[in-house]
Amino acid sequence: MKLNSLTPVPGSIGSKKRRGRGHGTGLGKSAGRGNKGAGQRSGFKRRPWFEGGQMPLYRRLPMRGFINNFKKDFQIVNLEKLNELGVDEVNAQILYENGLIRSPLKPVKILGNGNLDTVIKVYATEFSKTAKDKIEKIGGQVVKR
Repeated sequence: MKLNSLTPVPGSIGSKKRRGRGHGTGLGKSAGRGNKGAGQRSGFKRRPWFEGGQMPLYRRLPMRGFINNFKKDFQIVNLEKLNELGVDEVNAQILYENGLIRSPLKPVKILGNGNLDTVIKVYATEFSKTAKDKIEKIGGQVVKR
């Protein structure tokens, strides 16, 4: 069997409707599009959520919840991860290069999970109280940027 020898099953392919070719075809005049309005015009795309001019569902339903436009999204790093780096100074660029954060440009917050073995100087946007205490307890330095 070859691809060029294949034929469709009889009855699976019907003849194409010829629209707008006179009254005798049954699809003359407005070609099955109805009378007037955007749906009859060329180039009209009916979107899946379009309801024929009726007030759409997303506008009929009440708004729910609250979105705070001023929320700050921090990239979070724990002390245990800083301990694994083995450097004496940590900033956003170093964290980014080691794959601990996704962007060196976005705010970074250091959290206090884990312990530090070495004295380090940490540059970050924010620090949790426990992280700050643990870093300063072993003689490290905390610098807010």
